[in-house]
Amino acid sequence: MQEAISRGEIEQLVRSIVQQSLQIAVEEFVRRNDQRAKELSLIERVIRVEEELKALREVETARFEAMEKRFEALQREMNARFEAMEKRFEALQREMNARFEAVDKRFESLEKRLSFTQWLIGIGFTAIMAMIGIFRYLK
Repeated sequence: MQEAISRGEIEQLVRSIVQQSLQIAVEEFVRRNDQRAKELSLIERVIRVEEELKALREVETARFEAMEKRFEALQREMNARFEAMEKRFEALQREMNARFEAVDKRFESLEKRLSFTQWLIGIGFTAIMAMIGIFRYLK
């Protein structure tokens, strides 16, 4: 009852076993490499995202620095304008003080003239009244 296995059958059996083993090994290899490819793809995407974020940070930093420079320039310009306005106001203040001093001098001279005129009129009335009194007394 021994059956004789022919060489062709053995070859066929070995081929089928090798083929199955090889197929399983290839499937396992493809599955592992597919996972690795997915992992590498994810890693590559993460790297790209990080590079984009870094580029965005650099752009935002550059924008912030530009805005800061612009703000500083505006601040200097505003300070210059305020200083110019302050100088203008000081000049106007000096001019107004000079005008008031001139008006004060005019009023002082007018006051002196009016005082002189008042004394002159008072002396004149007194002299006239004295003369009228003397002429009436002598008559």
